Amino acid sequence: MLPFFDASHERLAADLRARVAAADWAGDDPRQAVERLRALSVFPLLAPSPSVRSLCVAREAIAYRSPVADAIFAVQGLAAQPLVMAGGDRLRARVDDLTSGRVVGGFALTEPEAGSDVASMQAAATREGDAWRLTGDKTFISNVGLAAFFVVFASADRALGKKGLAAFLVEAGAPGLTLEPIPTIDDHPLGRLVLRGAPAQLVGEVGQGLRLALGTLDVLRTSVGAAAVGMAQRALDEAVAHVRRRRQFGKALAEFQLVQASLADMATELDAARLLVARAAWAKDTGRAGKTEVAMAKMYATEAAQRVIDRALQLHGGLGVVRGTATERLYRSVRALRIYEGTTEIQKLIIGGEIVGGAR
Repeated sequence: MLPFFDASHERLAADLRARVAAADWAGDDPRQAVERLRALSVFPLLAPSPSVRSLCVAREAIAYRSPVADAIFAVQGLAAQPLVMAGGDRLRARVDDLTSGRVVGGFALTEPEAGSDVASMQAAATREGDAWRLTGDKTFISNVGLAAFFVVFASADRALGKKGLAAFLVEAGAPGLTLEPIPTIDDHPLGRLVLRGAPAQLVGEVGQGLRLALGTLDVLRTSVGAAAVGMAQRALDEAVAHVRRRRQFGKALAEFQLVQASLADMATELDAARLLVARAAWAKDTGRAGKTEVAMAKMYATEAAQRVIDRALQLHGGLGVVRGTATERLYRSVRALRIYEGTTEIQKLIIGGEIVGGAR
């Protein structure tokens, strides 16, 4: 482990790596992944006061074996965090449901015309006495088909602009809510939420929506880089094992200098990514983090992981694209990390803005 982590994180990492390695991750069925996550007892790491370093340790270990399980675990955190931030006894039971793994949750922020531009969302909340009803569309929402409920963000007062946004809890089986799956290149359950007067419970207060949404993403964003590191480490390990076994022109691929150069690039990028993620996680836990550290970690780790996995697939040759092999699964899974929780381009804007702002 790196100096940014302490003995408790060392123990957690050793324990999780051993137990993750012992589990059967042969299939990518999401419901089986949920069962395996329950058995690992990792859901309590998500709330009420998550250590970003612990989340990074867990996500790296899980993503190494199962990107699908990692994605489900991360979204469970996205569902729990706004409930924790809003506080109140009435939400505590729902947080307990998530951290025990009794149910799966979802986090519904993105819309067809509002992705990174959260303030432009069109979903609307209408009050009827003490009750609320939501109308609008949410898309690219994870855990559709698994989640028992969703934390949905909508405008409760359009006249107030972003100050009128609020968070709501909507049951997956609520009348007025239709769930539509979205097939993707990966195996993670993704879908749309079509809300047409669906009953909802207000989370926190009207006007807190933007703070709850961005605050939640701020907690989990660093750990996206850790998941990328886990996938890249698996790709590197698979590549090393393959080039040692595979023989061409009378010798192992590992003996060719071009192969060694590729491995050198992969290992160096992986270490650089791991260091940036570790620094950002430590800074978040110790109150030293600015936007730049987190954005750099998320941007570089996900981009580097894409390059590492691409090189691993290239070293495997034709075997790298065979459906169901580790490299092929990683290749499909890693691509989304450069998009969700803030695209690479958004991270560049954050970093550049902080640099320019600091220069004034």
